[in-house]
Amino acid sequence: MDVTDATFEQDVLERSTQATVIVDLWAEWCGPCKSLGPIIEKVVDESDGRAVLAKVDVDANPRVAQSFQVQSIPAVYAVRDRKVVDGFVGAIPEAQVRAFVDAVAPAASEADVLAAKGDEASLRAALDLQHDHPVAVVALAELLVERGAGDEALELLERVPETAETRRIAALARVGVGVAVGTGGDTVDDEIETELQALLDRVKDDDAARQRYVDLLEVLGAEDPRTAQYRKRLTQRLF
Repeated sequence: MDVTDATFEQDVLERSTQATVIVDLWAEWCGPCKSLGPIIEKVVDESDGRAVLAKVDVDANPRVAQSFQVQSIPAVYAVRDRKVVDGFVGAIPEAQVRAFVDAVAPAASEADVLAAKGDEASLRAALDLQHDHPVAVVALAELLVERGAGDEALELLERVPETAETRRIAALARVGVGVAVGTGGDTVDDEIETELQALLDRVKDDDAARQRYVDLLEVLGAEDPRTAQYRKRLTQRLF
């Protein structure tokens, strides 16, 4: 796809959260760009959707070129999860282009395929193949929380680095299945708010109360305006 200054955010940065985006920075007057372009197109076309190609005319789209701090072209960058993960400058042979694409957008492993199925048996099979497969760990932990196996979920989450998603699931595991399943209803949210208020007097000196308080905020979610209010109250009590 041809990407412009106006579409860069959507077509490259947002798209990179779903697949690796290969950004080819070129210009009409650039001879090596014309040699490299068809090679990149061929290799990305053969990647089975692991990568997508974004072509940027640097003369027509100076903001994109500036964001990559381009000094010479052709310049090629791989963007994943909104970050540049690798790149090269200059025309290179097809074998090297293919090695580059394979490195930044590797083929799905057997564990990846199993994890994508999402059922418990497949997730456990994926973890048998890769002990710390991040997708399988998170998905299985969430299934375990839903059926009340919070302790097993917490143990499982220790296999992967902490993220916003793992914090959310860990909080649901600790607060109990009743709250975890019921979150989102007005009655349940009101009960959480009542408990938060009751815990405030204990958070400074009681580690368990403080952990419960933080977990309940995770259950409410960052989008709930009460979360910011109660985080501020927690800070005031602690400091």
